Amino acid sequence: MARVRRTSIALTALLALAAGLPGAPTPARAAAPGSERWSADLTVAGDDDVNVTWRSGRLRLADPHPTDHTRPAAAAGPVAEGILLTAPRALDHPATRVRAQLAARTGGGGTATAQVRGWRAGRWTEWRDAAEAIFDQPVTQVQARVVLTTPNAAAEATVTGLTLAADTAAATTAPSAVALTYRVYATRIGLVGGVTANGHTVGVRDHFAALPSRRGLSPRGTGDYTVKVCTTNGSRCEYAPVWDVGPWNTRDDWWNPSDVRENWRNLPQGLPEAQAAYQNGYNGGRDQFGRTVRNPAGLDLADGTFWDGLRLTDNAWINVTLLWTAGGIRGVVGSGPLNLRTGAGTSYPSRGLAATYAQVPIDCYVTGQRIAGPYRTTTRWYRLVGGLYVSHAYLSTTLGGTAPHC
Repeated sequence: MARVRRTSIALTALLALAAGLPGAPTPARAAAPGSERWSADLTVAGDDDVNVTWRSGRLRLADPHPTDHTRPAAAAGPVAEGILLTAPRALDHPATRVRAQLAARTGGGGTATAQVRGWRAGRWTEWRDAAEAIFDQPVTQVQARVVLTTPNAAAEATVTGLTLAADTAAATTAPSAVALTYRVYATRIGLVGGVTANGHTVGVRDHFAALPSRRGLSPRGTGDYTVKVCTTNGSRCEYAPVWDVGPWNTRDDWWNPSDVRENWRNLPQGLPEAQAAYQNGYNGGRDQFGRTVRNPAGLDLADGTFWDGLRLTDNAWINVTLLWTAGGIRGVVGSGPLNLRTGAGTSYPSRGLAATYAQVPIDCYVTGQRIAGPYRTTTRWYRLVGGLYVSHAYLSTTLGGTAPHC
């Protein structure tokens, strides 16, 4: 397996202190002035947790064997994976930095990592490795997750504790007002009956997307990280939540600049590693697992998104917008797939779909056809950024502010 263990300095010191005392908690380092410290609850409960269990005082994979039900469907990598998602914690004071200490034991190719994200301006930041995560704005809530992987049942990846601290540090550059858009090669996921990285079982004509990094992975049943995918001529688009990790890689956030990109930092921003490997022989033409890359895909689409949303008949180059990379007002699609209309009524042509749980970027609202939907009966229609329209009757909520009248 070509995966490289990414153990932070803090974690290295932690394991060194624990040497000779397997799994023992390590004394927390001294808190910085004004910092807030807490221990994460590693109890496995609820639908957010995927393939993990708490047994004999340790968090571990429930099934350590790599199968279609224990690895991200889109990546199909040679490792089993599990994720524990903790409950969000409201901070006593806004913070711009979170640091973590993870009490973990790994061996035989197993890995254990902690990641965090922060809530600000009505949305979540991307997930970041928790050795030291610095956010672009002060955050008021923090959520952590633990990711475990093993190549086989003989490998070890267990965790006994996770301690986090939040304080202030120099913030990173604020996000752009316009979400990042790139042209990438998209493939169809298929794999009906398989399980995604967030624990969703792939259904027939399903609607979601996969990216080759967990940094933009939405918890199950949310669209916290939503992409807008469009044909290159712009004739069809779909808003889809990111629910899986892949294709090819699992640590390639190709949309990020090199100073924060997880791996492959010598590649240009916006260029997936698989595309560079396939087209230019980068990394010997192989992915992070050492597999020969057979296509340049930087994105996977579930069958419904592929066939019904974009009406593709074969793998193709598309334009993808990563909507969480910018702020603004967003509506959450509570009942979908929802038609994207060219005007404020059902008589206007549909130019695509918005999947259930997707977050659509709202520009303003207009008065249009009265619609009786699952959430309300209303004449309000939202014009989305880019010019298409959706009825307010199908949106469960709006985030990030109040939409103005057009």
